Amino acid sequence: MLRRSSTVRTTGRPKGALLHHRGLVTNASYIAAKAGLENGVLLSPMPLFHTAGSVMSVLGCMTSRATLILPLFFDPPTVLQAIEARKAEIIFGVPTMLLALIDAMKTAPRDLSSLRVALSGGAPVCPEIHRRVKEALGLSVLTVFGQTELSPIVAQTSVDDPETELVHTVGKPLWNVEVRIADPIDLRVRPIGSEGEIQVRGYQTMIGYFEAPEDTRQAITADGWLRTGDLGTLDERGYLRVTGRLKDMIIRGGENIYPVEIEACLLRHPDVADIAVFGAPDEKWGEVVAAAVRLSPNAYGCTEKLIEHCRGAMAHHKSPTLWFACTEFPLTASGKVQKFRLREALAAGALDKLDWRTTFSGSATPSMRRPDPAAQ
Repeated sequence: MLRRSSTVRTTGRPKGALLHHRGLVTNASYIAAKAGLENGVLLSPMPLFHTAGSVMSVLGCMTSRATLILPLFFDPPTVLQAIEARKAEIIFGVPTMLLALIDAMKTAPRDLSSLRVALSGGAPVCPEIHRRVKEALGLSVLTVFGQTELSPIVAQTSVDDPETELVHTVGKPLWNVEVRIADPIDLRVRPIGSEGEIQVRGYQTMIGYFEAPEDTRQAITADGWLRTGDLGTLDERGYLRVTGRLKDMIIRGGENIYPVEIEACLLRHPDVADIAVFGAPDEKWGEVVAAAVRLSPNAYGCTEKLIEHCRGAMAHHKSPTLWFACTEFPLTASGKVQKFRLREALAAGALDKLDWRTTFSGSATPSMRRPDPAAQ
């Protein structure tokens, strides 16, 4: 039995990944087992067209005899109400969803005492997100790492992991899968602890991209290693750390900059509710760092506060040069930030510069404005 699953790329055109029944069911059972889902209650607002919904949520519950609470769509107050009413034990959602639940709890708190853990992935789950979820919801976050082409999960943390590894890594590879760190150019395996491209080989690898043999050839090496496009390190104990994504890399004056580090830094600032960092074209440097910021409710101050915050934590050239205000981000249906749309909006003059002279209430005003025809 084959499943054609849409792989929505945040940096390019979608491709259909052909997945097989054995890989999907086996992977779902492993994820559920490591999350402790057996006979439990999972609430997952993830869409069913995506492997996070159809595999991790639906098949995960089926293989572990668990109950699935499936909201029709993601609405934070409704999700919180469902957790309380249905006594959910595990909540699954991308980081943007977890941050939205935290915001909703401030205005409409619910009894979430039934929850044991949150399961998250699809975007970097930085230490600050772990801290916020623990502080606001009283939960530990289990991080998953993978992609649709891998049915979909490769590595996952567990409640038994030491605190440092729980917060700073994506855990150890699941059973029956090989992971290596390789040079993205010559594909040579890098030493333990060295950064390189995360490559995966195992039972869950896709058959290929639908009617796209050249794309398949570029994604899977001759000896079966799938190139994830993600950068990371693997330590001597087997813990995998994701450090960035090749396609998201910003090259400023010859220096390679990865948004995940800057996003993690800015999330530590109390005035920042959520953040998306991306590369913007620049005549002098080639690219500069741009940041789209969703401010915390009632945040008030000046842009220099964020600049000082960044420069106190990282090299000068990594600090964003351009700052924009968003009340919400352009997202895929599965909740991932579409950074290419932010770049397109910037080129069209449709992003508002961050202006700290007014208080941002967090209201649902548009995150991007349409360009003024008179200005074109």
